[in-house]
Amino acid sequence: MRLSLFIPANIEAILAEWESFAATLLPAAQGLSPLELRDHAQQILEAIARDLSAPQGKQAQVDKSRGLTHVSDQAPETAAQTHAVLRARHGFDINQLCAEYRALRAVVLRLWLDEGGAEPPGLDDIVRFNEAIDQALTESVSFFSSQADRSRNLLLGMLGHDMRSPLQTIQMTAHHLAKLDDDPQVSAAATRLIRSGARMQGLLDDVLDFSRTKLGLGIRVAPAPVDVAVLVADELEQLRVAHGTQRVELDVTGDTAALCDGRRIQQMLGNLVGNAIKYGEPAEAVQVTVTGGDREISIAVRNRGPAIPPSFLCRVFEPLERGPGAETRPDSEGSLGLGLYIAREIAHAHGGEVVASSDESATVFTVRLPRGATDVCEDPPHQH
Repeated sequence: MRLSLFIPANIEAILAEWESFAATLLPAAQGLSPLELRDHAQQILEAIARDLSAPQGKQAQVDKSRGLTHVSDQAPETAAQTHAVLRARHGFDINQLCAEYRALRAVVLRLWLDEGGAEPPGLDDIVRFNEAIDQALTESVSFFSSQADRSRNLLLGMLGHDMRSPLQTIQMTAHHLAKLDDDPQVSAAATRLIRSGARMQGLLDDVLDFSRTKLGLGIRVAPAPVDVAVLVADELEQLRVAHGTQRVELDVTGDTAALCDGRRIQQMLGNLVGNAIKYGEPAEAVQVTVTGGDREISIAVRNRGPAIPPSFLCRVFEPLERGPGAETRPDSEGSLGLGLYIAREIAHAHGGEVVASSDESATVFTVRLPRGATDVCEDPPHQH
């Protein structure tokens, strides 16, 4: 009997073995009903049987073996994809998901071979069956990973949001203690609390921004008429205070009026300049240049120091990436490797871009922002 006919004829026996194996995948399977253990197994098997019975040319077989089968974006969710989502929600891990398909492959082929199915006409069925199983596994793993990523990013977003209120209370209390000025030791302790609180606030802001971008929501911006040079000067003054003796120089040329989110522009600049201070030569000044052009404004942040290796420069804006040797630096604490990623996303949210270049003479991050609102993505202010 051809495999395409064997599967529907013996589907109950196959499902019973699937259910029996799924029940061993603890602790996720504990307490699941037989229906939940089987989940979409029957629909997956029926789809495989249909695939086996459909005509397939040589080129189609080659494409399928290479994972090049095209699936339309408008196609409905497959049984394998739905199965992956439900397994993720029930707490299965990706290894357990893959084990289900491995067991399914073995069960079907064993039962079929016991029936004498591997006669010459059926040998091609084994190849096509393995391809169909691999296709279903690929669909499941892809959806499982996206579900896991989404759940993680939702958790990060909720955690970051819920931690803001107690952190703000700590900061307000610390500021109040500092103003009392009754005891030098109390004031010093309050100052340390304020600095630590500001660092934690920055980390939480980065986590929230990261989770929004990974959920497809993008960076929130609220554009308004501003003078970019004034924003930059104000942010640099704060950075000079925070970094003590580090010199940060500013040069402004041209008209720097634009329509953008001032708070976000300062956040972006703070990330870029903070990165330049961290990895640049302490004795050399960080140079910030703001240039107003006809249609755009550019902000360049330049520092001297070791060149960024080309292998790292190509992924310098990727999330959770930190510069070479960052782990051993004393100032690496409080950094998640999200600063440059968020700087890029802020530029994108304004319809602009940020690029990096590096050689032995200098490392330069250049932001280009459009003056007008035509390409600006506006979003209402965040509600707490």
